[in-house]
Amino acid sequence: MAEAALWGAAGASSLLLGAVIGLTFSIPRGVIGLVLGFGAGTLISALTFELTEEAFKLGGADAVAIGLALGALAYFAGDWLIERRGAQNRLSSRGEQAGGSATALLFGAVLDGIPESAVIGITLLEGSTVGIPLLAAVFLSNLPESLSSATGMRIAGHSTRYVLGVWTIVMIVGGIAAALGFGLLDGASPNTIGLIQAFAGGAVLTMLVDTMIPEAMGDKHKAVGLVTVLGFALAYLLSTLE
Repeated sequence: MAEAALWGAAGASSLLLGAVIGLTFSIPRGVIGLVLGFGAGTLISALTFELTEEAFKLGGADAVAIGLALGALAYFAGDWLIERRGAQNRLSSRGEQAGGSATALLFGAVLDGIPESAVIGITLLEGSTVGIPLLAAVFLSNLPESLSSATGMRIAGHSTRYVLGVWTIVMIVGGIAAALGFGLLDGASPNTIGLIQAFAGGAVLTMLVDTMIPEAMGDKHKAVGLVTVLGFALAYLLSTLE
């Protein structure tokens, strides 16, 4: 579990890096949108080839169908509850977090990060080493999430201490989620592991469509689609190296 926690924290460490960049530099919204699109592409590739495909191999079509549906519904319900508290714009780079609850913003960031980090621990169940393509995809997608959100939090008037505190907590929770993903499923049947992989995939895909992609397209930058494909291609090519 300790190794899983370290890998999970490593994948989530880019959240803190992105927050530092967002607080230090004034990055144009169009550039942030492009970076978010790239991160979304890497995650789409990871959930396709590292999660759903592997879930099918382990558990079959029923595990994939049930897992995807349950994961999507779980994220949808959690996101709905958090948005009611004022965290619907938590990834905004425009400062729209000003009207939201600080607690809701924190829980929203944690909700977005848990599925990705948990899967890092799950991949350790399949072998002795972590899935590098998935780890890379999580790292690359986390950075623009926190970059965009931290930029918006700064504009909204939140202190540097608060912003860094939020993303430090999310990074720690990411390590815990990876450890739990490994520890709770150690010794589980392939069908169960496949179901949980698909569950995480459904949650991640729902998160992408609900939060990352709308924010990436906020300024309707024509090149967002291109960099999304670039992120997808890069993550896929990394998966072929295993």
